[in-house]
Amino acid sequence: MTAEEPRAMRRRPTQERSRATVERILAAGRSVLLERGFEGASTNRIAAAAGVGPGSLYQYFPDKEAILDRVVERAVDDLEARITRAFLAGLRGGDDAVRGHLEALLDALCAEADLVRVLWQDRPRTAERRRMGFARRIDALVAGALLAEHPDADGVPVDAVAWMLVRTVEHVTISWVLERPDVGREAILDELTALVGGYLRTRWT
Repeated sequence: MTAEEPRAMRRRPTQERSRATVERILAAGRSVLLERGFEGASTNRIAAAAGVGPGSLYQYFPDKEAILDRVVERAVDDLEARITRAFLAGLRGGDDAVRGHLEALLDALCAEADLVRVLWQDRPRTAERRRMGFARRIDALVAGALLAEHPDADGVPVDAVAWMLVRTVEHVTISWVLERPDVGREAILDELTALVGGYLRTRWT
């Protein structure tokens, strides 16, 4: 295992009862993570929240990092799936489509606001590794969508445009979810739609 890979389970459950125990441990791990953060989470707290003894926990996980890595992997998988759906058809069909997909992105982030806060503030290794990989996949999706919409993109640095758009939208939306500024959701969507739509129009007009 390299420093960038998530910690593995000690053994994988094969019986229904064992799988149920692992699910309780992971649910408890998520609850403790959101309440205490990475530093405050411990195997004892997770075991207590799961209603199992520490010995039962250690049958499946070698330490708290292995539990929290699995919790993060699951949560980020779900968040990535929702955000990918928001981006896949995005940047096509004018400002209405752009706004619709930005709204879907905000919905996904707001639905997991507590988790997003922990992941972005604590920056655990697993979450950071997944975030970078996911951002690169979204870069490719956006670049592909732009090329499909504008096959005559000669002279336009599509990869650079996609990279800037993805990072801008990511920063603005996550900052709004975390900071909760005195700026309404509709105003954020209006201005971000104008920003993205206006920028794209300058590149292909």
